[in-house]
Amino acid sequence: MKSNNNPKTMVVERYTITDRIAHTVHAIAMIVLIITGLKIYAGWEFMSFHTARTLHMIAVPFLLAVNWILIPYNIFSEGHGLMGKISHFVDHYIFGPKDLARLVGIIKNFFGKGEYPAFTVYDEKTGHYKTKLHPLMKILIPLEGLALFLITVSGIVLYKLDWSLFGLPVAQWIISISGMIAPTFGMTPVGFLRVLHLLMTYWFIFELVVHVGILEFDPRVWKYYKAIFWSGKEDLSDRHFVEVERHNPNHLPDRELWRDPSDKPSEVKE
Repeated sequence: MKSNNNPKTMVVERYTITDRIAHTVHAIAMIVLIITGLKIYAGWEFMSFHTARTLHMIAVPFLLAVNWILIPYNIFSEGHGLMGKISHFVDHYIFGPKDLARLVGIIKNFFGKGEYPAFTVYDEKTGHYKTKLHPLMKILIPLEGLALFLITVSGIVLYKLDWSLFGLPVAQWIISISGMIAPTFGMTPVGFLRVLHLLMTYWFIFELVVHVGILEFDPRVWKYYKAIFWSGKEDLSDRHFVEVERHNPNHLPDRELWRDPSDKPSEVKE
């Protein structure tokens, strides 16, 4: 959807190919894990226990590789120098005062007070995004990281009570730590880890509902689905949820971003 108020287009690269691969693999692996995990727990009849467990164990390494290898690589490959990378990480993934102001604006908009604030901010001078994430996602992402760690740790024990890595009794260490907490809830160590694993599954279901069913339950946000799963590109002339910082109104970027609609839009990497 192009803005009627701006006859030009400004197409930039919002997501790299590795960003898109990471998000797609993450989404598929998470859905497979949720469905097969609940099948294993609840005993649903739509597939055999063996098939569910096999699919579950196939999806696990994909999810961990994406979240613990590919996504950190994508994050820290941006920015120049150590301080630039830290600045990029803070701006894009840490919930700060500006995100709080946007979140307050979003809440006000829900009650009919004011416009929905832009959560995509692009700096025309530098040719880079200053932030891309919905402010609520900046809260959910650290919680997802913690949930992923807890579900992995508990899953190790549920997979094999004596699982080890390079001869180290990892599963037994986890059981020992769990044994310090479980009695508080009147549980055995393994029983506590089983409940923890299930609770984290429910957390991921909740996060999926919030992320897809609430934050993006708006046709004007669907442009981001196309970008994250397919094209990787965004037309910033569609100003829904977008703010472009122009330091000089008469300045056009050194790299030609602007094109007449009759021309093929240029593509500029972030």
